[in-house]
Amino acid sequence: MFCSKSKPAIDSSGGHAIPLLVIACLLTCTHAVRAAETPSAQVFSDRTAALGLQLPNGGACWADLNNDGWPDLCAGGVAWRNDAGKSFAKIAEGLGDVVAADFDNDGWTDLFSLSSLRVLRSDAGKAFAPVAMPELPKCVCRGACWGDFNGDGLVDLYVGGYEDWDAGITYPNMILMNERGKGFKLAWSEVRYRSRGVTACDFDQDGDLDIYVSNYRLQPNVLWMNNGTGAFTDAAPALNAAGTSPGFEGGHSIGAAWGDFDNDGLFDLFVGNFAHVDGRGDQPKSRFLRQPGPAKGNVFEDRGPCGVFYQESYASPAAGDCDNDGDLDLFFTTVYEVASFNRKNFPGLFRNDGNFAFSDITAAAGVASLPPTYQAAWADFDQDGDLDLVTAGRLFQNGTIAENKNGAGHWLGIRLAGDGTTVNRSAIGTQVRVKLGDRTLARQVEAGTGEGNQNDLGLHFGLGSHSLPVSIDIVWPDGTKQSVNDVAVDSLLTQTYVARK
Repeated sequence: MFCSKSKPAIDSSGGHAIPLLVIACLLTCTHAVRAAETPSAQVFSDRTAALGLQLPNGGACWADLNNDGWPDLCAGGVAWRNDAGKSFAKIAEGLGDVVAADFDNDGWTDLFSLSSLRVLRSDAGKAFAPVAMPELPKCVCRGACWGDFNGDGLVDLYVGGYEDWDAGITYPNMILMNERGKGFKLAWSEVRYRSRGVTACDFDQDGDLDIYVSNYRLQPNVLWMNNGTGAFTDAAPALNAAGTSPGFEGGHSIGAAWGDFDNDGLFDLFVGNFAHVDGRGDQPKSRFLRQPGPAKGNVFEDRGPCGVFYQESYASPAAGDCDNDGDLDLFFTTVYEVASFNRKNFPGLFRNDGNFAFSDITAAAGVASLPPTYQAAWADFDQDGDLDLVTAGRLFQNGTIAENKNGAGHWLGIRLAGDGTTVNRSAIGTQVRVKLGDRTLARQVEAGTGEGNQNDLGLHFGLGSHSLPVSIDIVWPDGTKQSVNDVAVDSLLTQTYVARK
């Protein structure tokens, strides 16, 4: 296997070249009985100890905390500084599981702790201090996401509330609106759903972020449609987005992942379902929901598992193009080592072969037989042009760019920043598209995926064998459209929002 050398990053604003980076993808799973896989040299290697990391098996969040151009890592309550992809050093601990965004638009990435329900303000990426919060109802949170839900240029929070099963308590979901970067107010709460994963996307491209919430205990998932002011209506039943199957109102959903899985420029959804086999038959399996666009009323098409074979204890998915062929692949965790009927469960890596057909490549990729985990998040931490993965308390380094076969494995990294006035500094909610022949690859800046995880805010496009410069189309959260032409492949583009005049 060969890793291509990083080419100079491009700053389209005319500034100095900066270190290379992209975003995250890849990894893991073995099955007790597997279909034959194409023999391949190991692709991923466990670099955890060699990089100085000690990673508890909790949530994982990638974010550039100190603005040096390299994605840092928060995992298991500890923030780790990435020193140019060579090693990691501990910055802070006791944070809990977090999701990251610049809530006060001061240029430094802050954290929201799911564990303590506190926003932690960054002190120049060196330390984090709690921000005064409004009085909140008691809540056990396993998933949350940032997003500018009311279009004021500041990121807000959707907080999922889970349950205390033994006590018969369901905890509230909440929306915390950003108060001019000074604090937050509780804008809404309710206790209908036992929620786990939370993730947001403007899937219908109407200019505001919608929110998908994964609910447990055979409850239907919720697709909160945003009216543009931060008021939401559940559109899951009308748009076929509940992620369930006939005979069931809902499933045991733990996490979901947005992604353009068929390269038509529209954002589809993978719904991850934990599924027992019970007396009524099989509970709802994990499934892909294809978004056909406004011509078909944005009603999702249920494509089923698409090759993601059944395991009972599936949990948190993470989407990323780990082999740089232009198709989003899927890594999917499991949370039982041994499930019902004495069947072993392992996290798995599924390669996207196009047209919603996925193949199990866990063993071939070198990530077989991982332990139970909810942890999965992608980032190109070493900035070599392919996505690396943190999962199961380990950091796996991607050692190949599509094996460099026939000149394949080209890529493009894009890092975006808002102006901090009209568009939030973290650029969350921005969508980028790259057209390659008859394919249009779409990616979005998101701050929360699966259950309690976050991929790097930088965007990663695998380009396969395409070696010529490309053009990109950016849609910023305020609706501003921008095109950048003649962008060299195998490079990192940085782009800052400029307000419309």
